[in-house]
Amino acid sequence: MDGISSEVSSNDAVKIPESILLRDQARLEELERRRNAKESQTVSEEKISYFSAAFSAEKAAIEKLISSCTPNEHLAATTSLEVATNKIQDLQKFLNDSKVFLTKYELRQAQESLQKLQGSIAEKRAEVMPKKKFAFRSRTAGASQQLEVTPASTEEKPKANTGNSVVDSAVSAKQCGFSHAHNEVLIKNSEDIQHGDVLLSHLTNCKVRLYGSPNTLHIKNVKGCQILSGPVSSSVFIDECEDCTLVLACQQLRTHNTTSTQIYLHVTSRAIIEDCHGVSFAPFNWMYPKLEDDFQMSGLDSERNNWSQVDDFNWLATGTPSPNWTVIPESERISCWDAAEPKL
Repeated sequence: MDGISSEVSSNDAVKIPESILLRDQARLEELERRRNAKESQTVSEEKISYFSAAFSAEKAAIEKLISSCTPNEHLAATTSLEVATNKIQDLQKFLNDSKVFLTKYELRQAQESLQKLQGSIAEKRAEVMPKKKFAFRSRTAGASQQLEVTPASTEEKPKANTGNSVVDSAVSAKQCGFSHAHNEVLIKNSEDIQHGDVLLSHLTNCKVRLYGSPNTLHIKNVKGCQILSGPVSSSVFIDECEDCTLVLACQQLRTHNTTSTQIYLHVTSRAIIEDCHGVSFAPFNWMYPKLEDDFQMSGLDSERNNWSQVDDFNWLATGTPSPNWTVIPESERISCWDAAEPKL
């Protein structure tokens, strides 16, 4: 009897209700999920903390390098500014590699810091390497004439409260360019640019040629235009561009509020778009005399082109392509610009 009772008791102990087993399994799975989430959060926080510390330290080093430049040491200042420009490119790459774990706000803050550094370099370059005043040559399709444009007629103040602080940030006092033109051919030669800041704004159905190496290029409120530019030593900023074809070479490209636009691009960091759709990219392919010299003057690496590496700040889904931009098929790319080239 005792043996039978022991056997029954043993069998009863083995038969645990299935509902209890399922509840216990769910409890263990929830504990594992929480543990993994905590570990993931810790890793993410560590990465963000490392990024913030490293970014701030490198930013401070670049600022120190820029501030050390003085007008009475031209050669040393030139070298320091070149080093600072390269460091900014490396810092941009560091930011691009880190964007997978950064918030949109952190990305914006870092990009604005990089833009301020670029502005500081432009200001310091103007201080230690002052240039003469700039003139512009304007030619229409029917006739050719030379037109002197005063800075007051071409300079635009940044808009207030537009939400695009990067695009509308203040630029050098030596900024000049073409504004409020329609159905014209606008040409600027290398001797006119002299490494200055160029602004193209409120243009409609114009053809623009910028020969030489601008320091920065701002393109704002343009529609139906074809704009070709020589290599820009720092950044190109585009805002409110519609139905245009742009051929650009630069260290950094920032594009806002742009639609139905083709960009033939040479960029040594990565292109950035925001609030854009219908934008398409192809490699820079404009050729003109002294282009190689202008690349050397700009400091850009002519062998390094990241034209197809585009970051869309409105599309941060990892592993899923943004619907706001595409690559221009090779069969549809413009291969020769000479047919539409204005005569100098």
